[in-house]
Amino acid sequence: MDQTEEKYWIIVASRDHVQAGVAGGFAQANHGKRGPMQKMNKGNKLVYYSSKAEYGQPEPCQKFTAIGEVIDGKPYAGTMSMTGDSQPYRRNINYYSCEEISIRPLLEKLSFIQDTKHWGYSFRRGFFEISKQDYQTIAQLMLHGSE
Repeated sequence: MDQTEEKYWIIVASRDHVQAGVAGGFAQANHGKRGPMQKMNKGNKLVYYSSKAEYGQPEPCQKFTAIGEVIDGKPYAGTMSMTGDSQPYRRNINYYSCEEISIRPLLEKLSFIQDTKHWGYSFRRGFFEISKQDYQTIAQLMLHGSE
Protein backbone atom coordinates (compact mmCIF):
# COMPACT_ATOMS: atom_id res chain seq x y z
CA MET A 1 0.00 0.00 0.00
CA ASP A 2 1.31 3.43 -0.96
CA GLN A 3 1.79 5.34 2.30
CA THR A 4 1.77 8.68 0.44
CA GLU A 5 -1.52 8.13 -1.39
CA GLU A 6 -3.91 11.01 -0.77
CA LYS A 7 -7.10 9.72 0.85
CA TYR A 8 -10.13 11.32 2.42
CA TRP A 9 -12.23 9.86 5.23
CA ILE A 10 -15.49 10.40 7.09
CA ILE A 11 -15.65 9.40 10.74
CA VAL A 12 -19.04 9.32 12.44
CA ALA A 13 -19.20 10.26 16.13
CA SER A 14 -21.37 12.27 18.47
CA ARG A 15 -20.47 15.96 18.68
CA ASP A 16 -19.33 15.66 22.31
CA HIS A 17 -16.87 12.90 21.36
CA VAL A 18 -15.66 14.93 18.38
CA GLN A 19 -15.05 17.92 20.65
CA ALA A 20 -13.02 15.74 23.03
CA GLY A 21 -10.91 14.51 20.13
CA VAL A 22 -10.34 18.04 18.80
CA ALA A 23 -9.34 19.22 22.29
CA GLY A 24 -6.92 16.29 22.62
CA GLY A 25 -5.60 16.48 19.05
CA PHE A 26 -6.60 12.89 18.19
CA ALA A 27 -9.14 10.89 16.20
CA GLN A 28 -10.69 7.54 16.91
CA ALA A 29 -13.45 5.68 15.11
CA ASN A 30 -15.96 2.92 15.78
CA HIS A 31 -15.52 3.10 19.57
CA GLY A 32 -11.73 2.94 19.36
CA LYS A 33 -11.31 -0.04 17.02
CA ARG A 34 -7.83 -0.38 15.56
CA GLY A 35 -8.88 -1.25 11.98
CA PRO A 36 -10.09 2.18 10.87
CA MET A 37 -7.03 3.89 12.30
CA GLN A 38 -4.74 1.50 10.41
CA LYS A 39 -6.35 2.46 7.10
CA MET A 40 -5.37 6.10 7.47
CA ASN A 41 -1.90 7.39 6.60
CA LYS A 42 0.03 10.52 7.43
CA GLY A 43 -1.30 13.38 5.31
CA ASN A 44 -4.77 11.85 4.83
CA LYS A 45 -7.65 14.26 5.41
CA LEU A 46 -10.69 13.53 7.55
CA VAL A 47 -14.08 15.03 8.29
CA TYR A 48 -16.21 14.17 11.28
CA TYR A 49 -19.97 13.85 10.86
CA SER A 50 -22.12 13.94 14.01
CA SER A 51 -25.63 12.53 13.79
CA LYS A 52 -26.16 13.16 17.52
CA ALA A 53 -25.13 16.04 19.77
CA GLU A 54 -24.25 13.79 22.72
CA TYR A 55 -23.31 10.12 22.87
CA GLY A 56 -26.28 7.95 23.91
CA GLN A 57 -28.76 10.83 23.82
CA PRO A 58 -31.54 11.40 21.26
CA GLU A 59 -30.87 15.07 20.41
CA PRO A 60 -29.94 15.23 16.71
CA CYS A 61 -26.99 17.19 15.37
CA GLN A 62 -26.74 16.17 11.68
CA LYS A 63 -23.68 18.31 10.97
CA PHE A 64 -20.10 17.98 9.84
CA THR A 65 -18.37 18.98 13.06
CA ALA A 66 -14.58 18.84 12.57
CA ILE A 67 -12.00 18.63 9.81
CA GLY A 68 -8.29 17.90 9.89
CA GLU A 69 -5.24 15.99 8.70
CA VAL A 70 -3.44 12.90 10.03
CA ILE A 71 -0.01 13.94 11.32
CA ASP A 72 1.49 10.67 12.58
CA GLY A 73 2.62 7.44 10.98
CA LYS A 74 0.65 4.78 12.82
CA PRO A 75 -2.17 4.23 15.33
CA TYR A 76 -1.46 4.13 19.04
CA ALA A 77 -3.39 2.89 22.06
CA GLY A 78 -4.99 5.76 23.95
CA THR A 79 -4.96 5.90 27.72
CA MET A 80 -8.67 6.37 28.35
CA SER A 81 -11.78 5.37 26.43
CA MET A 82 -14.52 7.94 25.85
CA THR A 83 -17.15 5.22 26.32
CA GLY A 84 -15.41 3.29 29.09
CA ASP A 85 -15.51 -0.04 27.28
CA SER A 86 -11.90 -0.64 26.17
CA GLN A 87 -8.55 0.92 25.37
CA PRO A 88 -9.08 2.92 22.15
CA TYR A 89 -6.78 3.17 19.14
CA ARG A 90 -6.15 6.70 17.94
CA ARG A 91 -4.29 8.85 15.42
CA ASN A 92 -2.83 12.30 16.03
CA ILE A 93 -4.65 14.95 14.02
CA ASN A 94 -4.01 18.57 13.10
CA TYR A 95 -7.53 19.97 13.29
CA TYR A 96 -8.34 23.06 11.25
CA SER A 97 -10.30 26.00 12.59
CA CYS A 98 -13.75 25.56 11.04
CA GLU A 99 -17.48 26.07 11.23
CA GLU A 100 -19.89 23.19 11.77
CA ILE A 101 -22.15 22.82 8.75
CA SER A 102 -25.49 21.09 8.27
CA ILE A 103 -25.52 18.12 5.94
CA ARG A 104 -28.93 18.96 4.51
CA PRO A 105 -27.80 21.53 1.87
CA LEU A 106 -25.20 19.00 0.66
CA LEU A 107 -27.41 15.92 0.28
CA GLU A 108 -27.64 16.17 -3.51
CA LYS A 109 -24.01 17.29 -3.94
CA LEU A 110 -22.19 14.40 -2.24
CA SER A 111 -21.55 11.28 -4.35
CA PHE A 112 -21.47 8.91 -1.36
CA ILE A 113 -25.14 9.72 -0.64
CA GLN A 114 -26.93 7.34 -2.98
CA ASP A 115 -30.48 7.95 -1.74
CA THR A 116 -31.36 11.46 -0.58
CA LYS A 117 -34.56 10.21 1.04
CA HIS A 118 -32.67 7.73 3.25
CA TRP A 119 -29.36 9.58 3.36
CA GLY A 120 -28.60 8.58 6.97
CA TYR A 121 -27.81 5.02 5.85
CA SER A 122 -24.62 6.32 4.25
CA PHE A 123 -23.21 7.02 7.71
CA ARG A 124 -24.04 3.70 9.37
CA ARG A 125 -20.57 2.33 8.60
CA GLY A 126 -19.04 4.80 11.05
CA PHE A 127 -15.84 5.17 9.03
CA PHE A 128 -15.46 5.25 5.26
CA GLU A 129 -13.43 6.70 2.43
CA ILE A 130 -14.83 9.52 0.30
CA SER A 131 -13.76 11.08 -2.98
CA LYS A 132 -11.52 14.13 -3.20
CA GLN A 133 -14.43 16.03 -4.76
CA ASP A 134 -16.75 15.21 -1.83
CA TYR A 135 -14.04 16.23 0.62
CA GLN A 136 -13.52 19.54 -1.20
CA THR A 137 -17.27 20.22 -1.25
CA ILE A 138 -17.48 19.77 2.53
CA ALA A 139 -14.15 21.49 3.29
CA GLN A 140 -15.03 24.56 1.23
CA LEU A 141 -18.03 25.25 3.47
CA MET A 142 -16.42 24.26 6.77
CA LEU A 143 -13.26 26.29 6.20
CA HIS A 144 -14.69 29.27 4.34
CA GLY A 145 -18.28 29.50 5.57
CA SER A 146 -21.43 30.50 3.68
CA GLU A 147 -23.61 27.40 3.83
